[in-house]
Amino acid sequence: MNPADNTVVDLNIRSIDVLITPEELKRDLPLTPAARAAVVEGRQVIRNILDGKDHRLFLVIGPCSIHDVKAAHDYAQRLKTLAAQVSDTLYLVMRVYFEKPRTTVGWKGLINDPRMDDSFRIEEGLHVGRKLLIELNELGLPCATEALDPMSPQYMHDLIAWSAIGARTTESQTHREMSSGLSSPVGFKNGTDGGLKVATNALLSVQNPHSFLGIDNQGKVAVINTTGNQYGHVVLRGGDGKPNYDSVSVALAERELEKAKAPMNIMIDASHANSNKDPALQPLVMDNVANQIVEGNKSIIGMMIESHIKFGRQDIPKDLSQLVYGQSVTDGCIDWETTEKAVLSMHAKLKDVLPTRR
Repeated sequence: MNPADNTVVDLNIRSIDVLITPEELKRDLPLTPAARAAVVEGRQVIRNILDGKDHRLFLVIGPCSIHDVKAAHDYAQRLKTLAAQVSDTLYLVMRVYFEKPRTTVGWKGLINDPRMDDSFRIEEGLHVGRKLLIELNELGLPCATEALDPMSPQYMHDLIAWSAIGARTTESQTHREMSSGLSSPVGFKNGTDGGLKVATNALLSVQNPHSFLGIDNQGKVAVINTTGNQYGHVVLRGGDGKPNYDSVSVALAERELEKAKAPMNIMIDASHANSNKDPALQPLVMDNVANQIVEGNKSIIGMMIESHIKFGRQDIPKDLSQLVYGQSVTDGCIDWETTEKAVLSMHAKLKDVLPTRR
């Protein structure tokens, strides 16, 4: 076939733009010694929690998505102060989500569209995102993100302490294979229908070696061969309009994990269906989880909380100067004052309980 023949290939392609390679991005924005130390420590602490060697819970907490670097730094400074106050009981990991899965269409996140104007300057987004991750890790905050695009980890994952696989992608073979090669622990959310089967299957899959198509550090298409990731765990986020963070749902999840011979580690997502998509209910979920642990639960190892400087969410206006500072543009979040109060309350309830838990 003539390479120029466009009668059978690329019929719906407008253009193909060559992107910077992972190696080039890392050369532009290298991992600093301070950032590397934070990543290594963050991953090890979370592994120790999952292994039962560290009695603390880890909380992945922060904005639903990052759209404003200034506000992200503001939030990080507050979180760093709070983390120091609760560090004997709770290990705080900042939620730094750059990619957003969309049910139909919408803003896809800072990497895809950093200017929030449908210009899709992805190379710029990669630079902005990597620079922010370096700065947050240098501050001493471990970072978490959702591994959505299977190529993104080559550009960013050396700065990530914990990764999530979302409800829409937990069933995806591509994401299970990718996760088997991630260097961080990874949480798999239950399916959007609330069922746990896809998540337990994912846990079994991710533990094993896989070989699949990907890109190497030079951006070349390559066969990626993994050894398997032993630090996968399930994240309960509710589904089909119903929560699954209550003690009965957790007990049923424990039974499913035991049946599948999967790790008995459960994380609770306070958002999504677990709060009926009402951010104001997230502190109630946190309090319920703390009470379960006080009453003897052994399997809950962490939580996810969507939190920002200001409460709620906003639509993205055409005039970006009209954006409300510190307010989410995706899912609604609790505000900082509520965040601080809820985390301190959880700390107070668990500080004497967790050391004798396991």
